[in-house]
Amino acid sequence: MKHQMPQLPYAPNALEPKMSEETINLHYGKHLQTYVDNLNKLSAGTMYEDMDLEEIICKATGPVFNNAAQVWNHTFFFENLTPAPQCIGKELSEALTKEFGSVQAFKDKLLASATGLFGSGWTWLVLNKDGQLEIVNTTNADNPLRNEQKPLLTIDVWEHAYYVDHRNRRAEYLSDVWELINWRAVEERMK
Repeated sequence: MKHQMPQLPYAPNALEPKMSEETINLHYGKHLQTYVDNLNKLSAGTMYEDMDLEEIICKATGPVFNNAAQVWNHTFFFENLTPAPQCIGKELSEALTKEFGSVQAFKDKLLASATGLFGSGWTWLVLNKDGQLEIVNTTNADNPLRNEQKPLLTIDVWEHAYYVDHRNRRAEYLSDVWELINWRAVEERMK
């Protein structure tokens, strides 16, 4: 199976001013494209060649895993963003309040977790094995699927995700990303 670049669900400049077209062109157009190209090269002629991304993530190690997971993680991240600001729906709001105390407490914990992640990685909202909402961090290319967790939302905290627009101000980037989250997609995944 030849892996393809996913289509962005919005124009490259649609997230401005929170995320610039330059960032999208570099992050999506260059970084993600490189992961797709590398995965296709690395998996050609191997047992991974005909596997979908999730199967590769759960079975592979080393460079094949790293590139497959980064394709999946980035695709998921870009699908989590929307240029149309949204409120969190009732069902998700109630679930977040039940687990974290309030939507504000969830936001504070999510952004603190992402801010505090040392180095490069991802901050996720997942459904754990027990069906409970949980915030988890993964480093480098790691992915919650390997721990039997269902990803609902992710925030990319690799420096390439924010350095063009925010330089080293990760917390500022995270605040902007919060305003771009596609809460309808998160709610659909939760169902």
